[in-house]
Amino acid sequence: MKICGIELKASDAILVVLETDEERFHHVNLKEKKISLGDGDVNTDVLSFKEAIDTFVIDNQIEKIFIKKRGKIGRFAGGANTFKMEGLIQLSTVGEVKLISPQTTAAMQKKNKIELPTTLNAYQHDAYLTAVTGMHFKV
Repeated sequence: MKICGIELKASDAILVVLETDEERFHHVNLKEKKISLGDGDVNTDVLSFKEAIDTFVIDNQIEKIFIKKRGKIGRFAGGANTFKMEGLIQLSTVGEVKLISPQTTAAMQKKNKIELPTTLNAYQHDAYLTAVTGMHFKV
């Protein structure tokens, strides 16, 4: 099974794909590491982002998506584009999309020693940990 961890930052959906057999997993080092939303106020840009997400999911045979949950209010609140992107991803063609809170990821990291693959870029670390948390807790 392939799963995808996503962190939403500014106008980017940062992507990490893991292949798993329920007990073990490994990072699938794909060429496409993020999908960007152009102008969130322009309908064609929003539709283009949705199509790019759907194509990514289908082409890579993703069965589950885990998105790092963003704050709705306060200092760490997500921007308008991240909420738009989250909604579009939730409408993707994949069967299951779950939100993972940063607190859940931190708790998982505290209990388990998670080593980051050398194939990851630094900006993909949170997306990777989100995917591992989703898979580990089977949320």
